[in-house]
Amino acid sequence: MKLVFAGTPEFAAVSLDALLAARHEVTLVLTQPDRPAGRGLKSQASEVKRLAERRGLAILQPATLKDPAAQAVLAQARPEAIVVVAYGLLLPPAVLALPDRGCINVHASLLPRWRGAAPIQRALLAGDEETGITIMQMDAGLDTGAILLQKALTIAPGDTTGALHDRLGALGAKLLLQALASRPAPRPQDSAGATYAARIGKEEAEIDWAKPAAEIERQVRAFDPAPGAQTRCDGATLKIWRARIEPGEAGAAGTVRDAGAAGIVVACGRDALRITELQRAGGKRLPVQAFLSGFKLAPGARFGNAGG
Repeated sequence: MKLVFAGTPEFAAVSLDALLAARHEVTLVLTQPDRPAGRGLKSQASEVKRLAERRGLAILQPATLKDPAAQAVLAQARPEAIVVVAYGLLLPPAVLALPDRGCINVHASLLPRWRGAAPIQRALLAGDEETGITIMQMDAGLDTGAILLQKALTIAPGDTTGALHDRLGALGAKLLLQALASRPAPRPQDSAGATYAARIGKEEAEIDWAKPAAEIERQVRAFDPAPGAQTRCDGATLKIWRARIEPGEAGAAGTVRDAGAAGIVVACGRDALRITELQRAGGKRLPVQAFLSGFKLAPGARFGNAGG
């Protein structure tokens, strides 16, 4: 099928690679403009752009698709459908109406649950037991289009956003190929069950130790690999990467109950959290024993604002 592909991060590149492997004709790739990233803030191409360059595909990087010049390039590509995967820019009505088969989106949730920018993180934060992929016929709303295909994926107890991202990316690519081949009849979403997955703000990374340990443990997993759940202790910023709940442990929230090779146990609003992997600002992710060899902690130390 003759397609235009719109996507930006690694999650989208998996679907583009699958389309090319299935011998779909991708006449144009849309991806967001190169942006500064990393410690040196050097301009970096998106994962989708890198793949498109390796495969010799035509690339367009408009700042907005409301630009008539960008729309003219799209019209010249004459796609049967536009496939959109984590693109990051809104498609105006003129673009949505351009291809005969419309615009098809790969979304990382079981719509209508978790419409929006951060469905994987929000599902983990909420303690959902499952997530999945929705292949959707796009309309002018935010992830409100009719559903073409859906498949659920169980969230395992230790799943992080990184782990789910990889499994969902592979599932999304597989389901996209099925939708293009089988042309399933669209069915409207039931908006009564809709929830919104707002973009993750940096302020959400800060751990509130007054919350139950179960909520904080989900926060740790949801913010791995980015931005990382963080706290402060003795003036240092620490990122927590791996932890488990210790039921029944008590004490003032944020107080270190124990610190040793088996973990750092911190009292929470309910139960406690045993931290087994963490990182000091500017340092590396370390197992707790290696971390404690360079950062001394004793029972009674405080995590959170009271510790900084």
